[in-house]
Amino acid sequence: MSTWPSISIVTPSYNQAHFLGATIESILSQDYPNLEYIVIDGGSTDGSVDILRTYGNRIRWVSEPDRGQTDAINKGLRQTSGEIVAYLNSDDVLEPGALHRVVRTFQDHPDARWLTGQCRIINEHGQPIRSFIRSYKSFWLKRYSRGKLFVTNFIAQPATFWRRSVHDEIGYFDESLRYVMDYDFWLRLSALGDPLIVPHPLAAFRIHAASKGESQYYKQFAEDAEVVSRYAQQRGQLALHRLHNQGIVFAYQLLK
Repeated sequence: MSTWPSISIVTPSYNQAHFLGATIESILSQDYPNLEYIVIDGGSTDGSVDILRTYGNRIRWVSEPDRGQTDAINKGLRQTSGEIVAYLNSDDVLEPGALHRVVRTFQDHPDARWLTGQCRIINEHGQPIRSFIRSYKSFWLKRYSRGKLFVTNFIAQPATFWRRSVHDEIGYFDESLRYVMDYDFWLRLSALGDPLIVPHPLAAFRIHAASKGESQYYKQFAEDAEVVSRYAQQRGQLALHRLHNQGIVFAYQLLK
């Protein structure tokens, strides 16, 4: 490829020293020639800063108190210069070759605003888990429509990339949201057009004991119902969304 489009990735982090190195390595090992990587650390006290220092000028980073994850994401995105952007949380990882696949897909579809792909689920040791959840979300993703997105968020955040120019049209992530800032952003982004669907794993989402959504999914579901109510275009969309969430809660209870 004669010209490699610039890609910027932001990692928000706070006291994630146990996983941070794996996240950073998964990005730097992509061997992508035009990469800008920024880590926004919220003032960690667990050794995260020592890990960041070991990478020298291979990454840009700052460690200072912030107003939480969404503030850190936005702070990083506003510093980016890449044509294509994304954020990757400090306990998730990119799959090998993901960035080259993303670039090829965007170059094959120059008018596309965003893309999303498959995403594995892994545990704290990096082992695949919950394949049924991945299969369920993949089922929805293969049949994408904006209407279905109102029913449930089947977009995998770690496997989603967009053109930085969309921020000029729809803004950044909503800092009033604690759990579903990504879902809110997808619903706004989907109004600009459908995403390209990459039928391959681009990232892996890690579930562990301290995962925010894992321990507080009731609060997450309440928040995402509020988000759907902001944008729902038909009366039945919010009702279907709430019904779907009730089914998910029931499934979680059975699994326990």
